[in-house]
Amino acid sequence: MKSRTLLIVADTERDADMLYAVGMFAPDPFVYLRINGRQYVVVTDLELDRARVEIPHCTAIRLSRYQEQLRQQGVKNPGIAHVIAQVLRERKINSAVVPSSFPCGLAAELHRLGIRVKPKPGRFFPERELKRPEEVKKITAALVMAEVGLAEAIQVLKRAKVGRNNKLYFNAIPLTAERLRGVIESAIAQANGQACRTIVACGKQACNPHEPGYGVLRANEPIIIDVFPRSQKTGYYGDITRTVVKGHASEAVRKLYDTVRRAQQIAFDKMRPGTRTCEVHKAVQEFFEQQGYKTFRRNGHMQGFFHGTGHGLGLEVHEPPRINAYSTERFKPGHVVTVEPGLYYLDIGGVRLEDVVFITRTGPRNLTRFEKVLEV
Repeated sequence: MKSRTLLIVADTERDADMLYAVGMFAPDPFVYLRINGRQYVVVTDLELDRARVEIPHCTAIRLSRYQEQLRQQGVKNPGIAHVIAQVLRERKINSAVVPSSFPCGLAAELHRLGIRVKPKPGRFFPERELKRPEEVKKITAALVMAEVGLAEAIQVLKRAKVGRNNKLYFNAIPLTAERLRGVIESAIAQANGQACRTIVACGKQACNPHEPGYGVLRANEPIIIDVFPRSQKTGYYGDITRTVVKGHASEAVRKLYDTVRRAQQIAFDKMRPGTRTCEVHKAVQEFFEQQGYKTFRRNGHMQGFFHGTGHGLGLEVHEPPRINAYSTERFKPGHVVTVEPGLYYLDIGGVRLEDVVFITRTGPRNLTRFEKVLEV
């Protein structure tokens, strides 16, 4: 029985499935085909030589050769759809399976040329969910980049001076969230990573978990630093979060921090192959409730624990499996996931801790090495 023909048209800077399929970075869209187990890419003359070297598992087809053939057949301006149709017709194929994100305009043009495309529901490459050993190494390397950036931030905070109204200064200049973010992202860039929208959120700002943070940082208030860079070499992501206080943390912040840290350990202990991911999330929720930390909405703002406990990590920063109240997956050997419980109260601030773990046959292995210290 013949296998289904797979078709992707995308660039590899933004499309994780395309990068997974070919492993070569290219900023412009090109064509990937898998036909009866054989793999092909259709690329421009610009990318042809590089594709032959960097994508040895695919046969590289020159786009311009097919365009010239089509012109000779009377097609005035042969585009990518014409070329795809020609390649498939040569192999007596009139249909292909495409990702759900496939451009609808291109699908319509292919249909007009006699090629039916059928979007594949769910994950295009379900095997992406379980990481191979070499992928775990790539994620670990990206995680090291995140730790490098975080370490630079901690050093700046340690050397910062406390001024009036508890405002922080570094080298006699106000230390803002934007400035500290720049320190983190510069360090990551020097490690050949790319960081985007790194979170440096202080005080009440941190109670919005995806708030990047802005303005002058202050002493004696919790600062959430969440760093999730992408390796420029491999495309894999790292992800780490630490909460720190420059100066002295209040007793309320200390208790919040200790509770989140214990909740993270509870999650680690339950992450075994076969366990439902939602059960880990439920255990964290129940622990927070038992410790007196309720989740509620007040004056339009959510407070408590109101996000998932974690998510898969790989060529995208958020991948399956999800670890939340509604997830139905079970942990399997090969999963690489974040574990990031948090608590957020406007009268205290926010605390979140995040590590990355690899699920093995015997349980989780923490890939994160960075220490957890509240006061710096």
